[in-house]
Amino acid sequence: MIPLQFGIPGGPELLLTLLVGPIVGLVLAYYVYTDAEKRGEDNGALWAVVAGLASVAATPFGGLVVLFVYVLQRD
Repeated sequence: MIPLQFGIPGGPELLLTLLVGPIVGLVLAYYVYTDAEKRGEDNGALWAVVAGLASVAATPFGGLVVLFVYVLQRD
């Protein structure tokens, strides 16, 4: 019998990580797209895709970096 204090490897922590990454990516992509469309930028969809993919592929920190770059380059 396995003691309970060891837990299951990859249990709730892995589930939480796999849920938070895509959710943060979708929220960042939605924010970037709506902001770009509101400001009349032609490439708002491109910024949204890059922010979403960066947050899913390179952890949510990657999406925040893209968001920071987007905020710096907008007028």
